[in-house]
Amino acid sequence: MVDTPSGLMYSASMPLSLPQYTFEAFLFDCDGTIADSMPLHYQAWTDALNLWNCPFSEELFYAWAGRPTPTIVEMLNEKYRLTMPPQKVTEIKEENYFKLLPQIQPVPEVVEQIDLHYGKIPFAVVSGSPRDSVIKTLNYLNLSQYFECVIGAEDYTHGKPAPDAFLLAASHLQVRPEACLVFEDAELGIQAAKAAKMRWVKIAAPWERSKKTS
Repeated sequence: MVDTPSGLMYSASMPLSLPQYTFEAFLFDCDGTIADSMPLHYQAWTDALNLWNCPFSEELFYAWAGRPTPTIVEMLNEKYRLTMPPQKVTEIKEENYFKLLPQIQPVPEVVEQIDLHYGKIPFAVVSGSPRDSVIKTLNYLNLSQYFECVIGAEDYTHGKPAPDAFLLAASHLQVRPEACLVFEDAELGIQAAKAAKMRWVKIAAPWERSKKTS
């Protein structure tokens, strides 16, 4: 275990393999990439949806990862022929998640890359979650000061797999898209990175990371 400047701890036993290229910026998804928060988000979802007796399997939750919360509510409405109010469900789900934030932990191999490259190139966070949720997550992890900009769901019209969010981050950082490296855990995010003509690194799911350390 090694101390990082952020005061967090990471294990150097699971280093990420980065593409061989001189990158000018790193763009990070938040949930499931910087933060090991997907299990907490799933709990927040199930607690919120129980109010409407709406099922949401863990398999479906991960399959739909990367989409904005209101969009997921609309998809669930269509799938189960429900009329849940997207904004209300979103608010309840986010409140549930905030209550769980004291349990939040970072993804060690991603924190390692933040520590290794901080100060050498700029970083941005590009998320499908509301910006307030992302900032609170980063604050709990003591990592918010490492990122020059945070792009949340309200900052763009077309979500992942469209490239808009990543292109917006590159524009904010004044870096060419092709010179950006994207860190993502969700397939939709990988598709968005490809659409933006950016290289990418896939972050393993929680159960995949547990296999590596067992």
